[in-house]
Amino acid sequence: MITVCMDTSHVFLALGIIRDDRVIASFQESCWKKQSEEIFPQLMRLMDEAGLQPEDIDSVVISGGPGSYTGVRIAMTVAKVFCSMRSVPLYTIPTLLLYAGQKDCRVVLDARGKRAYTARCRAGKMLGEQQVLPLEDIPQDAPEMVGDLHLLQQEDCWPDLIANFLALKEEWQPAENVHLVVPEYLKGSEAYMVKK
Repeated sequence: MITVCMDTSHVFLALGIIRDDRVIASFQESCWKKQSEEIFPQLMRLMDEAGLQPEDIDSVVISGGPGSYTGVRIAMTVAKVFCSMRSVPLYTIPTLLLYAGQKDCRVVLDARGKRAYTARCRAGKMLGEQQVLPLEDIPQDAPEMVGDLHLLQQEDCWPDLIANFLALKEEWQPAENVHLVVPEYLKGSEAYMVKK
């Protein structure tokens, strides 16, 4: 079973190929506002590195948001087109859970406008709801913080997203209809259009 993993929801372009229960190729780089330019060249490079052709792919998993209004849609669009054309399953996973992985932590990702997307996670599960909160309201309720910690005057902490895709395989949510998969946003779409 070969699965392609993709996340473009935040500052990174994260791509990976999982064969059964092992990552066989991966790429993760800060690519803010360039994910759409880089996704195909990097995906082709990974496929070549793994010695695979598109017809070898059995499924695709992506982060489903929240995140950048445009960013979430990049991997989602690529995945939906591919899965629709090839008739292979599409899975999603919440972005904040992907960033947490198996850690006991609070994830904090910049939502602009002095706000952040945040969730409390432990052992591959979210404890409560994903939220978008003003920075001053983000709880300090976890032994570890992950993400855009500069917003809280701390050093940023970034996970290996492809390793987390694999570690959270039990949390992948199958799409019953590829065409109905839409990004999960925690704030009104008009808020994404405001440049801060």
